[in-house]
Amino acid sequence: MRAPTTPASETPAASSAASAAASRAERIGDAALELLVERGMRGLTHRAVDERAGLPQGSTSNHARTRQALLETAVRRQVHWEARVLTPDELPGAGGTPPTADALVDALALALHRYLTDHRALLVSRYELALEATRRPELRAFFDAAGSAFHDPLVATMTAAGSAEPERHALSLIAWCEGLMFSCAAGSFHAAVPDRAELRTGFDELLRGMLGTRQDAPRGPGAGRESR
Repeated sequence: MRAPTTPASETPAASSAASAAASRAERIGDAALELLVERGMRGLTHRAVDERAGLPQGSTSNHARTRQALLETAVRRQVHWEARVLTPDELPGAGGTPPTADALVDALALALHRYLTDHRALLVSRYELALEATRRPELRAFFDAAGSAFHDPLVATMTAAGSAEPERHALSLIAWCEGLMFSCAAGSFHAAVPDRAELRTGFDELLRGMLGTRQDAPRGPGAGRESR
């Protein structure tokens, strides 16, 4: 009987190579997002990414040979960083356990406030990629698929909270958040970001209408103003 062989993917050398490749992909994706924020879509080139990432010339082309591949790399990193800010998997009820109304309102207000105050550059890169997706059907499909990382947990949360129409209510919450994010990043409220208490009131009103219950929460002086 022959001894089992170790798959190449499990050898130390292969593991190290895979780690290096992942690290390079992350550097390329992060550099692409920075360029989108600073220069817009026209400033995103393979050469510019090499320079911003501090990589040898041609590195970005080797990783992402086409512009579509480069944009997909940027979308992956966008989703990665947004997930760390919005923490969709940590939403109360995402695991199926019925969340309390206050817990849901608090979690949504905290995540959105953190995004609006500490990660506004991510909003700019998000809109650059979203607008480009309107011109590139292949990017649209990829961008929408990546967005399921946020849509699906919210639908699960609304289901656990007792929503009679979780898909529609999740869409309404996302649309409200998207509108507020655009207004604060590039619209008329860019200089007047709502504090956490104001966001909490907004979510409270939305969820009360959706779930048919009143969300009674403390409203003391400065309640919920902390950003973290």
